[in-house]
Amino acid sequence: MDLMIESLPRLLRATKLTIELTLLSLFFGIFVGIFFAILRTSKNKIFYYTSYYYSYIFRGTPLLVQIFIIYFGLGQVEWIRESFLWIILKEPYSCAILAFTLNTGAYSSEIFRSAFETINKGIVEASEGLGLSKVNTFLKIKLPIAIRQSLPAYGNEMILMLKGTSLASTVTLLDLTGVAKHIISTTFRPVEVFIVAGGIYLLMTFIIHSFIKFLEKKYNYN
Repeated sequence: MDLMIESLPRLLRATKLTIELTLLSLFFGIFVGIFFAILRTSKNKIFYYTSYYYSYIFRGTPLLVQIFIIYFGLGQVEWIRESFLWIILKEPYSCAILAFTLNTGAYSSEIFRSAFETINKGIVEASEGLGLSKVNTFLKIKLPIAIRQSLPAYGNEMILMLKGTSLASTVTLLDLTGVAKHIISTTFRPVEVFIVAGGIYLLMTFIIHSFIKFLEKKYNYN
């Protein structure tokens, strides 16, 4: 019990990095997801298959492998080390954000693709009949409807991304899991430390779940 109380402040400080990684990855990932969802619904085969294989690769491989390839693998490519990309890819923080963004973007693209495909074609035809351009139809009609329909599924993706950030510790980042491992390495008492860390993750999950439920209720999602 004493170790649980003593470790709590350090774990709470480390939670800041976990939240930061989660929010940034979801922020960039939602734009990536919408972009590839648009490509996936395109009639252009190049756009369609580009989106398809992006989604297939990142959903079909473990997030840990993706982090290792980006952090350890890309650094082995000489032209990358000599380019401006190395400024970003040499830092574990940037590599983690990139890996998390590409991963959540792949899952988000499938969520938004499904939402776009369920939109009633009559609504789109009506908006075009009123003289709205394709861009305005997308921004004012299709996108708001798709986001609303995606809320339950995207809420699950937010929770999965939160838990996925625990892998940031594998590239030396001291997030919540990373600090927990460090405390365990000096105390050799994993149960107490992981109970506290797990409780913090559970609290953050509850906050995300409650937020999504609030949005669903606000927009009368059934």
